[in-house]
Amino acid sequence: MSDLRERIAEYDAAKAKKVSSEILETMAAGTRQLEDMRITDRSLKTGDKVPDFTLPNHNGEQRRLYDMLAESVVVLNFYRGGWCPYCNLELNALQQALLEIEATGARLVAISPELPDKGLDTQQRHALAFDVLSDVGNKVAEDFGLVFALPEPLRPIYANLGIDIPAFNGDQSFNLPVPASYVVDSDGVVRFHFINVDYTRRLEPDDLLTVLRGQ
Repeated sequence: MSDLRERIAEYDAAKAKKVSSEILETMAAGTRQLEDMRITDRSLKTGDKVPDFTLPNHNGEQRRLYDMLAESVVVLNFYRGGWCPYCNLELNALQQALLEIEATGARLVAISPELPDKGLDTQQRHALAFDVLSDVGNKVAEDFGLVFALPEPLRPIYANLGIDIPAFNGDQSFNLPVPASYVVDSDGVVRFHFINVDYTRRLEPDDLLTVLRGQ
């Protein structure tokens, strides 16, 4: 299995050569601002009961969380969008680990605030063999306490990079979820959580597998 941390480090090194130090500092300042806001203080964590929800997947099929939980443990992966390089690296790593994840009896589900056609594009580009759910308006992410508004200084930077978040999400809010992973048991209780406002930090699939295997 590939090392997600290593792939992210390689991407960071390449980004540092292409992006100006001023832009990199603005991005870092945005992360520090989110840390100061202490968003994760209000997010769901290990031991919490998760709310039920129903969302469409990339094929327009409805998926209800508690129906899935009746059949297996569910791994929920909240990601910012298919435009996010770090999200794409994580989704690819999860796809590579999918057979091992499913061998533990768990089901993997990804969730983003993007419109369904954008979710379909993400699923097809990466040949993902798991559900990609569309949480338009971040309603589910809000229930999990993960939502924040992209800091104002970052918006023109993203636009100059060709990232039109309102177009991807179908609203003008610039709201996004903090990247997060949850392992939810059959009772709807969070067995494990990983949340980090630094979007460059993601849960390593090997660490997820350790949790799922109960080690």
